[in-house]
Amino acid sequence: MTSLPGPADEMWRKAKRTLMLRTRLRQGWTRARASLIPIAQASLAAGVAYLIARYVLGHEQPFFAPVAAWVLLGFTAQRDVRRVSEMAVGVAVGVAMGDLIVHLIGSGWWQLSLVLFISAIAARFIDRGALLVTQAGVQAIIVVGLPQVSGGPLGRWTDALVGGAVALTVALLTPGDTRRRPRALAEQAVTELAETLETLARGLRSDDTDDVRAALVRGRASEPVLAEWQEAARDARELARISVGRIHRGELGRLEDQAVLVDRVMRSVRVLARRALPVVEGEHDVQPVAGLVEGFASGVRLLASDVGSGGDAARAREVLSTVAAQLDPRTVGEGDWQVQSLVLLLRSPVVDALEATGATPGDARAALPEL
Repeated sequence: MTSLPGPADEMWRKAKRTLMLRTRLRQGWTRARASLIPIAQASLAAGVAYLIARYVLGHEQPFFAPVAAWVLLGFTAQRDVRRVSEMAVGVAVGVAMGDLIVHLIGSGWWQLSLVLFISAIAARFIDRGALLVTQAGVQAIIVVGLPQVSGGPLGRWTDALVGGAVALTVALLTPGDTRRRPRALAEQAVTELAETLETLARGLRSDDTDDVRAALVRGRASEPVLAEWQEAARDARELARISVGRIHRGELGRLEDQAVLVDRVMRSVRVLARRALPVVEGEHDVQPVAGLVEGFASGVRLLASDVGSGGDAARAREVLSTVAAQLDPRTVGEGDWQVQSLVLLLRSPVVDALEATGATPGDARAALPEL
């Protein structure tokens, strides 16, 4: 790849930073918008827990009531009742052990170690959940570290019970669909892939190296949302094993598999963009490749809509199969090995995208012309 002159290089770096910033801001806004209602619910629950402990129970500083409510509900809509219950028990155990032992033997480094040990053992005896043990230990540490203000030897424990009760009530009254967040992240991530392909296709169509570079930058900037999608899908599938959402385990498993495949597609597209840059700079005829990338982007756009709505991706599969059938380097770019290399690099991501639409690995590979 040829280097750019000084001023042009500086302009490109500035444009790159701007593009990265805009992409991250868009991703941040999407996350904030998706979390708006769950955060509002958790904030309100924390306030209600404080109100009950302060004005109904008469505790002057009911620290653990709002803390328990906020920690148990969190900031996402994936609120499995069993998970919230498990964490509530952990909070209650930790606070109770801490309150009792501090009342009996005071506080200090060895008391903290003792409280933490007893709380964790009690939590493991009650249930096998890791969250329960973690919360029991954390709350026990806080109890030992904070001075007793009011409410008697078990005042902080009753505060924790209030917070847990409020959180459980919210979780029961606002059941969440475990598919909602993974679907939203899936649509966002696949849309990022489609926009990356569209930018690359535009650069190939107009022989514009800036657009080709922008596609590469965009692909790199998509890594956080792709990773978040994989994590959300994995967590949701784990939750579905023990919740009322178990009927959705099939779709959640598909979303997790699709996250891995789309991440693989994006990595391949970044490789394609890097390889396309010197080809465009060399003034080769890349118009046939531009058309293929445009078709690829169209299929991915359809896939984004389908994963967001839980559709069967049949339309996307049809479009991508049509693109795959044209990926023959013997006919596309004939006589120009550099253009043919781009066609070869397109084959792998198109196969992965076909698998993401639900095609079997064998069917996806069979859609390609034989070499």
